[in-house]
Amino acid sequence: MKQLIAAGVVVAGLAVAATQLTSAQAPKSASSMTFFITSAGPGKGADLGGLKGADAYCQKLAAAVGAGSHEWHAYLSTSASDGQKAINAKDRIGSGPWTNAKGVQIAANLADLHSENAKTGKEGSLNEKGEVVNGRGDNPNRHDIMTGSQVDGTAFPAGQDLTCKNWTSSAAEGSAAQVGHHDRQGGGEHPTSWNSAHASKGCSQDVLKSTGGDGLFYCFASK
Repeated sequence: MKQLIAAGVVVAGLAVAATQLTSAQAPKSASSMTFFITSAGPGKGADLGGLKGADAYCQKLAAAVGAGSHEWHAYLSTSASDGQKAINAKDRIGSGPWTNAKGVQIAANLADLHSENAKTGKEGSLNEKGEVVNGRGDNPNRHDIMTGSQVDGTAFPAGQDLTCKNWTSSAAEGSAAQVGHHDRQGGGEHPTSWNSAHASKGCSQDVLKSTGGDGLFYCFASK
């Protein structure tokens, strides 16, 4: 009888431990997510319908996984054009902190985000479903993430259109988008930059795919 009781205590203890471990390993609620890479683009290359269309797309993807209570903005800069001032990506996303779908903090604030402290490598820059996005060495490579931004999160000077006509063009030639490497590796002027590694060769979906992208972009909860 004593042996049976002792065995029961051991089994119960193991069950409690297993429950605690499972709880500790369980992903955070999607409602706490405040940063993600789009799992797919709208399908028209860099033509996102401008900033308004890109923001709406972020909101749609977030809502689909239970994070629609936040106000979502795309991390995209625009160029000065037709009397309109340039817009900096960093000015669109709030002040942080930001966490991914697994509850891991990517950055505490804007300064942190635009520094080497940002946890924006392949394992941190997840999509809205909590999935790792293909990077360099994967097939297909999808590590080029559109931003139109300089390393510090600001727009390029007037006359340098690296935003595919402010996110309204899907032309194969004649315009380009500045992209970052979410896995922080590859080529370009700043190969380890998550937000400003190099310019694309065009704005169409096929061109973006051919050079390691897929028309993806970053989404941040600004509120």
